[in-house]
Amino acid sequence: MFEYLDPLLHSQLRLKIMSILISVESAEFSYLLEETGATKGNISVQITKLNNPGYIEVKKSFRKNYPLTTCKITAKGTEAFEKYVDTLSEYINRKK
Repeated sequence: MFEYLDPLLHSQLRLKIMSILISVESAEFSYLLEETGATKGNISVQITKLNNPGYIEVKKSFRKNYPLTTCKITAKGTEAFEKYVDTLSEYINRKK
């Protein structure tokens, strides 16, 4: 029987964002934009979708009078990401 794959993480862009955040302490919006190649609007929507269930923490501040958004993965997000990766590995390595 196949385990449940978290649909929130089963989106290509959200998976990219989580993959970046799992490997860094935090990331600025501009870094996520550059690394994913997505549009500002799409990144913004996906950040909100990851923030709502508590997978990431979003901090809004200012740098030299310009808005600065910084994202950080939470313990809940790390656990969800690791479970997703483990489950996906089971799908791939499933014996026939």
